[in-house]
Amino acid sequence: MDSLFTPSSIAVVGASSVSGKIGNTILSNLQSAGYSGQLYPVNPRGGDINGISAYKKISDIGTPVDLAVVAVPRDLVLGIFKELLELGVSSVVVITAGFKEVDHEGWLLEVQLAKLAEEHGVNLLGPNCLGVINSRGGVNASFATGNPLPGSMGFFSQSGALCVAVLDWALGEKVGFSKFISLGNKAVINEASMIEYLGNDPETKVILGYVENIEDGREFMAQAAKVSMKKPILMMKAGTTPAGARAASSHTGAMAGSDQACDAAFRQSGVIRVEKLDELFNLAKAFSVQELPLGPNLGIVTNAGGPGILAADACGESVMRMPTFSPGTIGELQRMLPGYASLYNPVDLLGDADAESYGRAVRIVGHDPAVNSLLVIIAPTVNLDFTEVAKAVVQGMGEVSKPVFCCLMGRKNSAEAREIFAEAGVPVYDFPKQAVRAMDCMHKYAVWKGRPPRTYFTPEHDVDAARAVVDNALRSGRSELVEFQARDIVTAYGLPTPESDLARSGDEAVAIAEQLGYPVVLKIASPEISHKSDVDGVRVGLNCAEEVRAAFWDITARTQRLRPDVFIAGCLVQQMASPQSREVIVGFRRDKQFGPLLMFGLGGVYVEILKDISFRLAPLSVEEAGEMVREIRSYMLLKGVKGGEPVDFEAITDVLIRMSCLADDFPEIYEAEFNPVLVNSDEALVADARMTVVDISADAGNRPDERE
Repeated sequence: MDSLFTPSSIAVVGASSVSGKIGNTILSNLQSAGYSGQLYPVNPRGGDINGISAYKKISDIGTPVDLAVVAVPRDLVLGIFKELLELGVSSVVVITAGFKEVDHEGWLLEVQLAKLAEEHGVNLLGPNCLGVINSRGGVNASFATGNPLPGSMGFFSQSGALCVAVLDWALGEKVGFSKFISLGNKAVINEASMIEYLGNDPETKVILGYVENIEDGREFMAQAAKVSMKKPILMMKAGTTPAGARAASSHTGAMAGSDQACDAAFRQSGVIRVEKLDELFNLAKAFSVQELPLGPNLGIVTNAGGPGILAADACGESVMRMPTFSPGTIGELQRMLPGYASLYNPVDLLGDADAESYGRAVRIVGHDPAVNSLLVIIAPTVNLDFTEVAKAVVQGMGEVSKPVFCCLMGRKNSAEAREIFAEAGVPVYDFPKQAVRAMDCMHKYAVWKGRPPRTYFTPEHDVDAARAVVDNALRSGRSELVEFQARDIVTAYGLPTPESDLARSGDEAVAIAEQLGYPVVLKIASPEISHKSDVDGVRVGLNCAEEVRAAFWDITARTQRLRPDVFIAGCLVQQMASPQSREVIVGFRRDKQFGPLLMFGLGGVYVEILKDISFRLAPLSVEEAGEMVREIRSYMLLKGVKGGEPVDFEAITDVLIRMSCLADDFPEIYEAEFNPVLVNSDEALVADARMTVVDISADAGNRPDERE
């Protein structure tokens, strides 16, 4: 994409001599940014525009151009684009709006633009975008107001309005960018393209992004996972709604929405997700100027107790820790501070602290072997000179090879001090919690980069046997596979199940129970009943023939009365699991952007009421399966409390990995759920299963999420 960011020639199609017109603003921005290449304004009237002779037609340029910026009415864009292809163009930025974001006709035009761009190998940015800026290359091919300062942050955004606001904020805060990209409708160039490019851009140290949707989830994850090992990626994802969940009929489907899929995608690919715009840039300031800490231990130096406590509270809410200083550090602090000062972490220099005290404290605490990074909090007092303190801190940190952050609590007299810190590469925050949050994210990112490679494996399974069940369901026009139908798929994937068999009469039920051994469970078997609890269709703990026979007739009669429209195949007679077993749920739902989203949680109220669930996207590594289990808040119940035995965690992760394998193998399975999976210290048994299948060869509108 060099032709987009470092073009040697630029055509502005729709250039105007009228101040305030978009075509005039784009040309003016290129000139004011100091663009040194060849500029070709194109306007049907010709004439002189901003001191440059304009071309009446694109063909009049007579030579290929690297970049064309198009700002003409929508109905002219396609014709203009074809003329640019004939001229020979490498990259095109379409500023014009009115495409797929407006109506069907606009959508068709955009599809044609994208097809032509891909056929001719042309980079297409937009349409409906603000443009692109390379602050060090003199390229401001946008209609934004002002030129951003050069910096090390690469920023892309799906929202043009947000781009304008961010640029205005950046100019006010004197924040610089390496590259600044408005993605617009993302007809060709999307967030994955930008992550890939900025990941290889030597001028970009940290990548920032704002998106409302992600076009190709798998490609996004692939690029993000690769780039995040080299550079931090900080992203905001807006526009998340639970609408898709309304189409689902399982616990998994009801709880696995687009936001959970996006969260899992970010987590698994190393993207740091932020919720607010100010937090995005607070974090970016830290990543762009400081090295990553070597651990979570934070040393705090302050001149006020309250802010120090706030910082300590923020550490308690994060992974950051406040270590105990070594005896040598405490001895040095004791010699320099009055007897009533706090010598421990946080170090309170008291309200009469001066610049010299700050400088010495920074050196002493910074050299402590237990400290990985340093937070300096400066609160305004009557005699405190912010500027002198800033100079002393910068001088002191020069002897400390650890990340240093500053919290300057005050705006009125701190402007010069902020400049001093900025020049020294020290990120400055207004409040302690902001600084600790930044340090927390940097530490987590350092852990992410240093983690060992993920371990993937494909368990043995019989895909042909499972395929026969799925194909038979699709041929029969069935969209759901309930327990006695889904059972063959479960066993084909090597998943253990309680011994069971289908009984069509009370006598058959007794015979099966006698063969399995008491106690047993009876469950209604009907291809049209997904949730057995809706008809009170389960009986557990049956200990004799009389109980089994009575339960069979009670279940089938009740179901016939409540659902006279359904076919009842009989009852499934199943061996009872160990009374020490605990119930968990394993499931997946197919997200239309990211693919299969796996879910894990404890059964009953833990999932339904407390929403104690973890999510990951397939394919699932061994490590990620383990993380899913440990991540739920009720994990300790599985580990064993009050003398209870821990469950077999390897058996649970095996179920998760086999579910992931099933999800990857069968795009026809839209969602699946094993509920419950009965786990104890020896095994994990899939006691019930259901699946929803769709014909992927048919119209996409048949999919549940598309029907929404």
